[in-house]
Amino acid sequence: MLIWQILQKIMLSKNQIKNVSSLSLKKNRDEQRLFVAEGEKLVGDLLPFLVCRSLFVTKEWAMEHSKKTIPEYVVVDGLDEMKKISFLTTPTSVLAVFEQPNLVLNVPTLNNDLILVLDEVQNPGNLGTILRIADWFGITHVICSHTTADVFNPKTVQATMGALARVKVHYVNLLDFFDSYQALKLPIYGTFLDGKNMYKTPLSGVGAIVFGNEGKGISAEIEKFISSRLFIPNYPADLKTSESLNVAVATAIVCAEFRRN
Repeated sequence: MLIWQILQKIMLSKNQIKNVSSLSLKKNRDEQRLFVAEGEKLVGDLLPFLVCRSLFVTKEWAMEHSKKTIPEYVVVDGLDEMKKISFLTTPTSVLAVFEQPNLVLNVPTLNNDLILVLDEVQNPGNLGTILRIADWFGITHVICSHTTADVFNPKTVQATMGALARVKVHYVNLLDFFDSYQALKLPIYGTFLDGKNMYKTPLSGVGAIVFGNEGKGISAEIEKFISSRLFIPNYPADLKTSESLNVAVATAIVCAEFRRN
């Protein structure tokens, strides 16, 4: 891109605004196999790993990055213009439209992995945070029920803080998945209020850890596959505390203990 093109102020077309805005709906994201990411760090983390279909930037950002190898981009006339396509309350200097990765889940290849399984986790922010936690603890596969929040929801994408570049998210029928996964003879852990103290239970470096819905926990259909019921003890044990932990917080505590062991 020539320097005069970078300096040129460009107004977004109606089609560009319409196309990006349409990706706020899951139906459109699924049909087009696209999603939106915003922010310099998040977009920068995803660019090396995913196919970028469109990149919208401010003139200032373009000038700063003119010598870097980046995809062709559209220079937008400031943040006010960027606000027309942004899903954030405060728009940033970079917005990208990426292709959703085409992932194939081969259950037998999980025999050496510690994986997370999400049974109807519905809050997009919780899902994004869980992916970020998985990324931190080196967990590369997260298996989701079809009723779990959409990983490509703009709120989820923002909450992942770039973890989408490294964590593979698979949406499956969990009953069918566990029917196949059980053949690996690996432990399947689940978190329950009536489970065994996690800190006094032997934990494996491989297997599946299941986390349930924010309000209902792990469903009865999935509970039957659990081979080890875990409980995160409150402290002190005899003191009345909150009824339960946020699912993303619980995920962080459990993953830290598994990796410590």
